[in-house]
Amino acid sequence: MTTTRRRFPTALLAVPLVLLAACGGPAQGSIARDFDLNERRVTERGGGGTTTRFVVGSKDFAEQEILGHITIAALEAAGAEVIDRTGLGDTDELRKALDSGDVDLYWEYTGTGWLIHLAQAAPADPTRLYPELAALDRERNGIAWLEPAPADNTYAIAVREETGTPGDAAYDADLAAVRSLTDLAALTAAQPAKATLCVGPEFSERADGLPGLTEAYGLAFPAQNIAVLPDDTVYGAVDGGERCNFGSVFETNGLITSQGLRLLEDDGGFFAPYNPSLTMTQERLDAQPQLAELFAEISPRLDTETMRELSAEVLVDGRAPEQVAEDWMREQGLV
Repeated sequence: MTTTRRRFPTALLAVPLVLLAACGGPAQGSIARDFDLNERRVTERGGGGTTTRFVVGSKDFAEQEILGHITIAALEAAGAEVIDRTGLGDTDELRKALDSGDVDLYWEYTGTGWLIHLAQAAPADPTRLYPELAALDRERNGIAWLEPAPADNTYAIAVREETGTPGDAAYDADLAAVRSLTDLAALTAAQPAKATLCVGPEFSERADGLPGLTEAYGLAFPAQNIAVLPDDTVYGAVDGGERCNFGSVFETNGLITSQGLRLLEDDGGFFAPYNPSLTMTQERLDAQPQLAELFAEISPRLDTETMRELSAEVLVDGRAPEQVAEDWMREQGLV
């Protein structure tokens, strides 16, 4: 069980929520100074209150664990009791856990929700993806999606930067000419020996991963040229260049910068937006509607560059996801 921290006042102002919390007002430097408590009153707390409990899950990679611990920090600061189930598993496992009630909250990606959980074709207008997703998942499955963060954790295909730099020992004119996924398709046909690809396990199987990408661009990778590796090892494998020249990556991953990788342009517009959104059952949101206000203070601050920096602290600097999340929350004045 986690320890109780100072309350997170934004979550408590619009709708009363009875939670156990430490006595006393919010600390200086928190967002409490932005609100007039005389106009927007909070429920008094103390003995006899009922503790609200949340089980917070996440998928088993750095960005997801950071998002999970940001959620934990916010909920604990609001006085809730939180059970930590971050790093639980893959996409399928997390969705099943949410459906079954084993997990109350986890961050899912809009593209994943639309293409995988709802099995829909990519929308012609990417700006419509979130509202259509939120409406359809609520109607079909009773799942609520809060307003997503601007960070776009979409898939991308990367190549090491030095292959495209004349004068570098690793310079390769054929690889240097590959600037887009259309160029990559041409390489698989003209120079198949150089079309070596490392991909993560989910990417290798998902319709919005390699199978769909192959069909959309007419990629002709020789089967023996494709290696399936743990996601976080793909970056180093591409950088090393011995096993693969190209690899599937996430655009918000801090290893892109640290490994010196260059992203190919998705010139055919295959990859959908993958903005992280906190998901829960509609029943849970109806019971605590102030959760939307709580995370409306957090989500807009999580852009692509911020997520790269936070994930690099875990993947490159070796820091714990919970410490990275807590430090960021404090730096932002959120707790």
